[in-house]
Amino acid sequence: MQRTSNLFALGEYSVATQRNYLQELRYLFAHYPDTRPSQLTEKMAVDYLIYLSKTLKCSKVKTKMASQSFSFFFKHVLKKEYHSPKVLYGAHCSKLPAVMSMEEVRRVIVTLKNLKHRTLLSLVYSTGMRLQELCNLKIEHIDSKQMVIKIVAGKGKKDRIVPLSQAILNELRIYYLQYKPQVYLFNGSKNGTRYSPRTVQHILSKALIELGLNNKDYSFHTLRHSFGTHAYDNGADLLTIQHLMGHQHISQTIQYLHLSTKRLSSVVNPFDVLLTLTGDEKINDNLW
Repeated sequence: MQRTSNLFALGEYSVATQRNYLQELRYLFAHYPDTRPSQLTEKMAVDYLIYLSKTLKCSKVKTKMASQSFSFFFKHVLKKEYHSPKVLYGAHCSKLPAVMSMEEVRRVIVTLKNLKHRTLLSLVYSTGMRLQELCNLKIEHIDSKQMVIKIVAGKGKKDRIVPLSQAILNELRIYYLQYKPQVYLFNGSKNGTRYSPRTVQHILSKALIELGLNNKDYSFHTLRHSFGTHAYDNGADLLTIQHLMGHQHISQTIQYLHLSTKRLSSVVNPFDVLLTLTGDEKINDNLW
């Protein structure tokens, strides 16, 4: 495993990807306790994937992540052939993500009495940044002169610029004077260290429980989707939202068309038009 970790360091793998790959490999090794990792075969790996897909009914994301970690291990550590069996992946799910209403977002933010907690969730909703991007954000990335925030090495190791609202800037200045962060905008328990992603998730989860919204399948990522959807509702075009969200493909951004209730409410329902017909074409009121 140490050799695998060292190989990760040579490539452009995020910390989260490294952690997920190593975890999937540990599961694979535990599945074959009597076999040394160096003696594993491609068939054994595929049999394990079949077990995940058919017996445990794991999701497509889970099975694909396991297969990708095996591919890395076989090709770069064992120097053996490995062919990813895509047919084993579960059926693609097109379920739309959950989105909060603007009123729900307001209630979540207002209910937070801790200034740091309120500021960081407000920043997420106003920029649509990812969890890791929030935790990696440094003071130097806030440009109050240009009124932008630079997100460095986001998903895919890509940088992008997002607008800095005046209201958020005011919040950040109050927060800075009270907490005096050093390197990272949101410090951990030890000043100078990054804020823990799990702590951020816990902050939101606790607020949702207090508001009775914990049964709506809301998560940290919901704030990001809410930003994208509400930005579209307020007139932003899809290409702009794609840039703000850091989406690689516009197909990822198009989902906000489906999530926009404002867009749906602007559609003239043909049944309503039907009821306005007069004369012989009018529906007989006696039907109802």
